[in-house]
Amino acid sequence: MAVIQHEEQVHVQEQPELTLGEAADQLARSLPGHRVEILQGRLTVTPPADVSHALALSWLGEEFGARARTVGLRLVQGVGLWLPSGPEDYAIPDLSVVEADIKDAHVMKNCYAAHVFRMVVEVTSTNWADDLGPKVEDYAQAGIPVYVVADRKHDQVLLCTDPRGGEYKNKAHHKRGTSFTVPDVVGVEMKLSVDRLLDGDED
Repeated sequence: MAVIQHEEQVHVQEQPELTLGEAADQLARSLPGHRVEILQGRLTVTPPADVSHALALSWLGEEFGARARTVGLRLVQGVGLWLPSGPEDYAIPDLSVVEADIKDAHVMKNCYAAHVFRMVVEVTSTNWADDLGPKVEDYAQAGIPVYVVADRKHDQVLLCTDPRGGEYKNKAHHKRGTSFTVPDVVGVEMKLSVDRLLDGDED
């Protein structure tokens, strides 16, 4: 007996490939509370912060924010920074000191031009390698005058200043039990405690 086999042809409509920016938007919608960034053409996703991370930012917001306002600056959290490293690259620093007219510097997708950022601060979490690697390069290329990393992985604070030629010419590591002065270029006079930046509180 002959067996007749029928091949069924199924027409599947191919989905158009997403751009990196579209993929980032899709991830951000599907992972609420996570931070989605594009660094040097690579998608990164950071989970929600732990309490020490949040307390460090709250302390800075309270202590530093009030001083910033007296000199016409603002302190903002989670505001996108458009990067020159790629056509769709952007970062979302934990905290930024910005010019008061930042709204006029909107680029797209809730990201703003680098020239209105005076200082950015990152408190490391599971993505510590990004904060100490690509972001150092990206923020220098963008000309951000001061980049501060509360490096909880290595229990120290990294202070990067003087961006020239796509790199920070000055990088200083500050250990526990010390403090450092906010560089003059930021425009806010204040000393920052390394312990407070790492732990979020004094306990």
